[in-house]
Amino acid sequence: MIELKNDRFLRALLKQPVDVTPVWMMRQAGRYLPEYRASRERAGDFMGLCTNPEMACEVTLQPLERYPLDAAILFSDILTIPDAMGLGLYFETGEGPKFRKPVRNEADVDALLVIKPEQDLPYVIDAVKTIHRELNGRVPLIGFSGSPWTLATYMIEGGSSRDFRRAKEMLYNQPEVMHRLLDVLADSVTAYLNAQITAGAQAVQIFDTWGGALSHSAYQEFSLKYMQKIVAGLIREHQGRQVPVILFTKGGGQWLELLANTGATALGLDWTTDIGQARARVGKQVALQGNMDPTILYAKPERIRAEVAAILASFGKGSGHIFNLGHGITPEVDPVHAGAFIHAVHELSGGYHS
Repeated sequence: MIELKNDRFLRALLKQPVDVTPVWMMRQAGRYLPEYRASRERAGDFMGLCTNPEMACEVTLQPLERYPLDAAILFSDILTIPDAMGLGLYFETGEGPKFRKPVRNEADVDALLVIKPEQDLPYVIDAVKTIHRELNGRVPLIGFSGSPWTLATYMIEGGSSRDFRRAKEMLYNQPEVMHRLLDVLADSVTAYLNAQITAGAQAVQIFDTWGGALSHSAYQEFSLKYMQKIVAGLIREHQGRQVPVILFTKGGGQWLELLANTGATALGLDWTTDIGQARARVGKQVALQGNMDPTILYAKPERIRAEVAAILASFGKGSGHIFNLGHGITPEVDPVHAGAFIHAVHELSGGYHS
């Protein structure tokens, strides 16, 4: 087992003492970095990066060369699972992901099989192994997947959607078909994340990007239930070390207590939930990750620093906070501003851990 030189991210997830609050950014390897854009051009397109383990490793490590981040996250896409199911993922410039064969009816659902990650997504598993080796204990590696509900929305809509009309139509008119789809996806996500853990991921995150689009009861039945199933099926200890699990429902601040009861190690928060209030509600059960508005990175460095200070003060003293944005960093952000954010977290948080 490779010994970690910087384990404060994992320690904070387990609410163990740390010297400063650890920080990483969702989409930290991305288009805001000129070196990423150069790599993507060499790869030909986004999927060219994702399906080449060496290039996926290259872009995963790029932000760590610039910034003193406390974790790396696998460079991949949440839609690799439906692509492996034969739906034909492709990306159109300015329009995002699309599927050539969307799931539209009961027959489409019944034709889907649970994926075998090493066989169906070998490039992802090879990327995890390559990144883990190249990190050489520098920081932990985070593996990830989309949640079953979030994956289902893309599969049914055939791409991105504003109102999820087709997905919700299936949910309400054919709930038994939707449940079959979500079951296949939950089993696939469980196998996928376990394969990432076995290959070297030291923590995993489930991105429930569109859970917040559901009603209170529908969220529990069609999103939360399946994330809980995944959490129950994950490898929770590997090579003598606990493997933390982070659940992130964007727009899910009203469900923190329900999420905390899933058995997850930590909950991700978007910027619409005050982190101090979240800690008061669930902080005894789970660590919290978040939750600065990504658009604050458009502001001047001194304003970014002030926002970091406010969030740290809201959380208060003690471990159990992993600083992050409330969603992914946006492509137009100045890399200097991202650096100011990361440095501010480390510089201002020490007093909360003394």
